Amino acid sequence: MLIDTHSHIYSEEFDDDRSDALKRAKEAGVGKIILPNIDSSSIERLSALAITDTNYFYVANGLHPTSVNADFKRELDAVFSESTFDSLPNIVAIGEIGMDLYWDDTYLKEQMEVFDYQLSYAKDKNFPVIIHCRNAFSNIMDVMSAYKDSGLTGVFHCFSEDYEAANRVIGMGFYIGVGGVLTYKKSTLPEVVAKVPLASILLETDSPYLAPVPHRGKRNEPAFVSCVAEKLSSLLELDYGKVCEITSENAKKLFRIAQ
Repeated sequence: MLIDTHSHIYSEEFDDDRSDALKRAKEAGVGKIILPNIDSSSIERLSALAITDTNYFYVANGLHPTSVNADFKRELDAVFSESTFDSLPNIVAIGEIGMDLYWDDTYLKEQMEVFDYQLSYAKDKNFPVIIHCRNAFSNIMDVMSAYKDSGLTGVFHCFSEDYEAANRVIGMGFYIGVGGVLTYKKSTLPEVVAKVPLASILLETDSPYLAPVPHRGKRNEPAFVSCVAEKLSSLLELDYGKVCEITSENAKKLFRIAQ
């Protein structure tokens, strides 16, 4: 069994063929999907899908850094309200949260404050976190320094840093989320992942984004996590089934999924 630990299949990109995409996922061996939230506008869509099969879909609730602006307190209140949590089934994590400074750093201070709030919430409620990190690794580590040895754990989704950064993340008890970028010809991620223990790796798609080879340039979907598993199997010279088994057990352990 494969677990796609990061998919936005509830998004509008799948409105025309969501059921077909899910059928393809199951045919590819995907036994469970983690659905991370974006902001208050995505909660209804996410919930509507998650509630259709609570043995297949698991939910992460949080505020994405690109949805953070000057009015972030209102958005945080909406995402973390009691009514929101009551409407979401199978919550297993807080996410996706983090920092994104790829386009600009206009809301750097706000992103740091929101990230810290969500880390604190996750620690207090004993949830793991799903971290989005884009051009912000040092800033994220600065915020996370306050949580050293606190028991907080989670995954750096779509990991794109170097081996030294990977070591720091793993040393904190976090996992590395690996997706389609692993299959890209010019990616340096294979060099990093080859040195990382398989026990510290989770597989993901981030669908509809970052489709792996041979689907690059197309809409990504959960079925394509099998392409990531195949690449990882080749890279580590391990049996494909063993890669699926270990990464799925990693996901179950982190998100406390029983079966």
